[in-house]
Amino acid sequence: MTNTLAIDFGTSNSAAAILVDGAIRRIEIARGEETLPTAVFFAARGGQMQIGQDAVEALIAGDEGRFMRALKSILGTSLFHESRLIGGKRRTLAEIVTAFLATLKTRAEAATGHSFTRALSGRPVHFHSSDPERDARAEEDLRACYLAAGFETVDFMFEPEAAALAAHSLGKAGETGLIVDIGGGTSDFSIFRTDAGRVTILASHGLRLGGTDFDHAVSMAHAMPLLGHGGELRRTFGEGLLPVPNAVYAELSTWAKIPFLYNRDTTRLVEDMVKHAVEPVKMARLATVLDLELGHELAFSVEKGKIAANSNGAAQNIDMSFIERGLAAPISTDSLDAALAAYRQDLHRAIIETLALAEVAPGDIGRIILVGGSSLMALVAEAARAACPEAEVSLSEAFTAVVDGLALAAAA
Repeated sequence: MTNTLAIDFGTSNSAAAILVDGAIRRIEIARGEETLPTAVFFAARGGQMQIGQDAVEALIAGDEGRFMRALKSILGTSLFHESRLIGGKRRTLAEIVTAFLATLKTRAEAATGHSFTRALSGRPVHFHSSDPERDARAEEDLRACYLAAGFETVDFMFEPEAAALAAHSLGKAGETGLIVDIGGGTSDFSIFRTDAGRVTILASHGLRLGGTDFDHAVSMAHAMPLLGHGGELRRTFGEGLLPVPNAVYAELSTWAKIPFLYNRDTTRLVEDMVKHAVEPVKMARLATVLDLELGHELAFSVEKGKIAANSNGAAQNIDMSFIERGLAAPISTDSLDAALAAYRQDLHRAIIETLALAEVAPGDIGRIILVGGSSLMALVAEAARAACPEAEVSLSEAFTAVVDGLALAAAA
């Protein structure tokens, strides 16, 4: 058995795998599950960090403490190394990611009875679009976390290229294919060609856009107006009205930033907004969300509403009754499309840029393979079909194609 553990450390979900006797073995990191949410929970009074579904269940149960998700999106930023009081102890996000990876390693070793000294980790083509310095810093941040977690060495592989290794069998021999990998935080693309069972990568490209951005847009368009977003404030002195500031709502609808809103400065700001709001009832709901630390409950509800509207043509609701009895934000396929319209254009443009990098014409793509949980959104397939109208579209193992490919690459 190899001493290399393949790890897909994702923005929303993570997985680990190895190759055993030529077959991929996805390691059950938690309760028989092949993937687990990339989430952590720290109880307010201290104790062991909970990860994955255990962290989510602690949040849902209303346990007092700090829930955190989408930590990968903070890589390469100064926030990653800032110390904050979390779970009764000052910690950095770097230390939290390290602890998450260390737990992943320990559980994988317990499940397999084998020690892993090397990690092969997936990474997006770009952690940060159009910022090479921050992009390089993000990989170094993640490398340092792997090493601190107990791995002696770590190598990285672009996630769409790993997915191409795992999913190329969906196409025909000699066919040119396009991987469209839409994860929680990034969108990645690889153009590949298969010949005699071998996969050749022609080009890879990516941008910082993923499911958490979709959640943000849906939240801002549907849920946040019921909390006062888009409203007006009366001036303390003088006549006229002022627009409600956008910043609190933008952070409240961003998974990685929610925990950092729970502070006295934000509370004072919102208290003042409630006093001056033209619609104080709506603004009071925002104060309730912050006072009771309901930001993640709201984010999960928005995500659920997004998924329902994407898969069901009937009108849906984003449940907000945990803020106020009976409160809900209507959402439909049309309103979802309107909220995400700009992202469809971004995806289409990125695919065209990937084709140009590979020097491949749109008509030469025989198959488009969709990978990643957020590839299930209708706008993804629509953008891909618009860019390569003659290609067939296939859905790979949405949540495990990357880790499967990493396992194959680790054993090569």
